[in-house]
Amino acid sequence: MTGITRIPAAEITGFKGALLKRFAKKTLGQVPSSLGVYWHNQKVLMSMATAGSKVQKWDACDEQLKSFAHMAVASQVGCSWCLDFNYFEAHNKNLDMDKAREVPRWRESAAFSSLERDVLEYAEAMTVTPPTVTDEMVAGLRHQLGDAALVELSAVVAFANFTTRPNIAMGIESDGFAAACGLKPLAQPSAVGS
Repeated sequence: MTGITRIPAAEITGFKGALLKRFAKKTLGQVPSSLGVYWHNQKVLMSMATAGSKVQKWDACDEQLKSFAHMAVASQVGCSWCLDFNYFEAHNKNLDMDKAREVPRWRESAAFSSLERDVLEYAEAMTVTPPTVTDEMVAGLRHQLGDAALVELSAVVAFANFTTRPNIAMGIESDGFAAACGLKPLAQPSAVGS
């Protein structure tokens, strides 16, 4: 983490700013650096936050699968902020932390079930440009999850791309959420580009 964003963080001020900082400290233990960057355009910040809160209410797909998919996108795109935050969130939701920490090297890890591997592969296939999703991937996931859960999973992966890519573009990096709550470090892939 360099700590220097491409757009310098704005000072979060005013009544709305005070509420936002108080909420962030209560829920996260700190005010994320990303808030200062996004504070330059409060409509964008609030719209993204609103969309995120709505995504969290979806319940047709298993929470752990969605969490792993989001982390796979963050890992593939290289968003250390999103990967760190989602690892922290997985901890707070009591998900399988041994598996969560292995997401960045899921292909090499023996921790994941066949379904989890299919979900992680699907998340990556949706994320590459151009997407490489195949009919076989979709058919397999439809069979295992059902249509409603697959639609939800697809939207979660799309949302993950929506949130990770601006962070990368603006140089927003990890705030150390996982380290702050004493979580083991995330595993790293053993070979770059494999």
